[in-house]
Amino acid sequence: MTDHDGFAFRGGFSSPPCMAGDIAPNYFDPLAVDPQQARDVARWRQAERVRLRAVRSGLTEDERRDISAALLEGVRAILGRLAVTASQTIAVYWPIRCEPDLRPLMARLHDQGQRIALPSVETLAAPLVFREWTPDVTMERGQWTIPAATRSSPEVRPDVIIAPLLGWDAEGFRLGQGGGDLDRTLAALTPRPVSIGVGVASARLSTIFPQPHDIPLDVILTERGIAYEKASGNGPG
Repeated sequence: MTDHDGFAFRGGFSSPPCMAGDIAPNYFDPLAVDPQQARDVARWRQAERVRLRAVRSGLTEDERRDISAALLEGVRAILGRLAVTASQTIAVYWPIRCEPDLRPLMARLHDQGQRIALPSVETLAAPLVFREWTPDVTMERGQWTIPAATRSSPEVRPDVIIAPLLGWDAEGFRLGQGGGDLDRTLAALTPRPVSIGVGVASARLSTIFPQPHDIPLDVILTERGIAYEKASGNGPG
């Protein structure tokens, strides 16, 4: 992999992962289509994103390292329980804005023969595209400058998607960066991949006020362990 522009290279990673309104709590209909309610939710979520990013950015390097290490082990345990095979594809993510850094796991799984993919926003307001990642793949700055594999890398379909959480709730809903890319992707893929959200325990919200387009994840994992798991015995694919 090239080592320019802050991208990872074989043997190490040169880029670190860190590069409001109130809603009345006494009534909320998640299936409502009231435009004002939708605007209120959007304003509240944006305010929460600002707050949660600030909290995460305030973690020390040691705290971030410990959180990432705990999540690495937690993800490994979940993948082992799912019995993911080498013929299946695990989509991970390239960390930005102090997200937990799972890149060592990507490299380890690849070395063990696992197929790894990275998501890419190649069309706005459309499902994500996933391209195969290897430690030697050429990387480029994608949409919103998020590192992604170039389009010369083969497009693949993920059986498992591991996604970062900015916020989360006990019902399995994820608060992300606000683009809606993951929800669109999960809605479009059939069969739906197993979805695993990883984030910090302190980012738990009482609710994200889910809207009709929001899709709960299958598992939410924090540095303290599994915080939510959908009642299902199905494996990937």
